[in-house]
Amino acid sequence: MLNITTFLDANMRRLSKNVFHSPERGTYYTSAEILSIASGLAEKLKEKGIGKGDRVLIYLNNSPEYLFSYFAIWRLGAVVVPTNRVYTKFELDYMIQNAGVRLVITDEDGVDFFEDNSSCSVFVPAGIEEMRNHPILPPTETDPEDLCQIQYTSGTTGKPKGAMLTHGNWLAAISNEVDVMEFVESDVYLGIYPMGHVGLSWGIAALRSGALYIMMERYELENYLHLIETHKVTALSGMPPVIHSFVNCPAGTEERVKTVREIISGGGPLHNEVWKTFHHRYNIPVVNAYGLSETIVIGTGTVIRPVDYATADKFQSVGHPVCFSEVKIVDENDSDRELEQGEIGEIALRGPAVAKGYYGMPEETKQVFLADGWFLTGDIGYLDADLRLCLTDRKKDMIVMSGWKIYPTEVEDVLLQHPDVSDAAVFGVLHPHRGEMPVAAIIWRAGCESPAELSDFAKEHLAGYKVPKHILSVSELPRVNGWKLLRRELRAKYEPIFQDQKN
Repeated sequence: MLNITTFLDANMRRLSKNVFHSPERGTYYTSAEILSIASGLAEKLKEKGIGKGDRVLIYLNNSPEYLFSYFAIWRLGAVVVPTNRVYTKFELDYMIQNAGVRLVITDEDGVDFFEDNSSCSVFVPAGIEEMRNHPILPPTETDPEDLCQIQYTSGTTGKPKGAMLTHGNWLAAISNEVDVMEFVESDVYLGIYPMGHVGLSWGIAALRSGALYIMMERYELENYLHLIETHKVTALSGMPPVIHSFVNCPAGTEERVKTVREIISGGGPLHNEVWKTFHHRYNIPVVNAYGLSETIVIGTGTVIRPVDYATADKFQSVGHPVCFSEVKIVDENDSDRELEQGEIGEIALRGPAVAKGYYGMPEETKQVFLADGWFLTGDIGYLDADLRLCLTDRKKDMIVMSGWKIYPTEVEDVLLQHPDVSDAAVFGVLHPHRGEMPVAAIIWRAGCESPAELSDFAKEHLAGYKVPKHILSVSELPRVNGWKLLRRELRAKYEPIFQDQKN
């Protein structure tokens, strides 16, 4: 038996200290209180008919309720379908139908999104503070291969794909992240990642170690710095835009973050000049991590650790594989052919946190989850002289803006539904603060050029971060033999126009 929530039972017996804090609410929780509240919520879910294997979608802002709902669902052996509050009804309806969701957990503001969906019921968690002494619900027996989460990651076909994650996958992820961060009970971890994302695993890893996990409901730089100072934070969650912000902070910021011993970077490429400048100014090692939703970040992946800094001063690698993980580079057109050191190709990962596949998508699963356990990431890179992984490009034209992943085809599919649009291409251009931003090149129907109206249309059907920040009017799009879109040509042609863009 392996139910991932049983680490809370172990911690409850040996720890009495606070391990989770919501600064916005001013509330603290011990391991025992977390498990009691999760048990209380699980009982409520049981009353709604939820049991082992049932899918439960969470639609909440970062909050204690979000974290405790994860544990309640897992405690029952049910399956979490986490979402982010920026998703639209259009996107949520797809996930509900695709995953076969039976129940949605949301708040009063979110109820209206689901009132016309007859395939599932809605539950609003309330009064969690009154559950602090609720009797502990025994964990449902589950095996390491039992599904515990369907994590949606947008697909190049335009349809989000649900990565099937198991209790065993999560055990590997938590163990590796505790190991990488060297978390101990005296640590204080400040988390900013959306709880609907697998980046939550860093926070759960902190809980597993008995450290204090401080959760920010919404990232804002000055508040972030204030929390670091006030709580003497030792480990930070971050991403390239956060580290870029540190580089531009005023003199004296170094003193405000003097207790920090390491900061995580992930969710997109960290430019070496930003990384190097940050390191030399603050002397805080960046734990530069590489992984995906399909691998629960570094459950199976690679990472640079503080101990690597003596020999890894090039500030451009995402490091060596973590425990029990493997990495290799294969030919983009022939995954059976492994490339030599230094050759650029597609990155493949193999290890204990690789998902079982994509739910309900056998063909898409077969394409990237290979029979021998290797997972084709769609990212491009090479192994350097020290066999450290270096990223160079993305095979799938994915755009990463402030840590958010944007898949062009998904956005194009929406834009093409507008009656004034004849053809559309979405591509990313470099941005000094956000990393990248999405831009759309549009061919309009005769006499129908309406960029503002198209932008409003996109906002109705897409999460805000996916909406193109600029709409270009073009007469033709570059294609191979009239069909295969060459987004790289669009990027090369138009990116210089946006180099001075500050927002």
